[in-house]
Amino acid sequence: MTNIMLAQNQTLTMTSLQMAALTGVRHDSVKRTIQKLHDNGVISKPQIVDGKKSPNGVVAKLFCFGKRDSLVIVARLSPEFTAAVVDRWQDLESKQQPQLPRNFAEALQLAADQAKQLELAAPKVSFVNNLVDKKTLMTATQVASKHKMSAIKLNKILDELGGIYSKNVKRSRVFIQSFIDSGYGEIKQTSEGYSQPLFTPAGEVYIYEKLISEGIVN
Repeated sequence: MTNIMLAQNQTLTMTSLQMAALTGVRHDSVKRTIQKLHDNGVISKPQIVDGKKSPNGVVAKLFCFGKRDSLVIVARLSPEFTAAVVDRWQDLESKQQPQLPRNFAEALQLAADQAKQLELAAPKVSFVNNLVDKKTLMTATQVASKHKMSAIKLNKILDELGGIYSKNVKRSRVFIQSFIDSGYGEIKQTSEGYSQPLFTPAGEVYIYEKLISEGIVN
């Protein structure tokens, strides 16, 4: 079975080419399925990586996903392969259990790695600690203002990233169900009787992480 890649940041991922090889579906068909699922807000925006160069010098662009989205994609492509993919993920994750240092040098390296992770996490920790009210639901305008942008700009970015707003509702913004189920947002009725999507504090942190990962804020 085609291996799932282990990136340098230790995040386990699977590429669209590996999904094609696993399911026996043409790579271009796999990429079309991925695009459709993303457009419908079912999966998040894929990371794009370069594949191997073909004999004619063309470098294929591969879509890269984590566990949840790769399972959704493979289930759509070929449901009978879903169990095999689940088994593969479980096997890979079991091999990623933390290892204790075997000597003093490894202990020093582990301490250095942990210090680096804390340094990278500092902006997020600071952001979370500065949330004024952990129980307050927030509009897109309120979330956007904390990043010095308008709600229009923030929502445009979120539309491009996908996985937050439903693309099936054209006249208003509605969260996709998985976003709500994750505790990131709620739909409330305004005094005028309109539906309004509101972000929870967890959703605000989720949006912040998305903006950080895309290099939009730092």
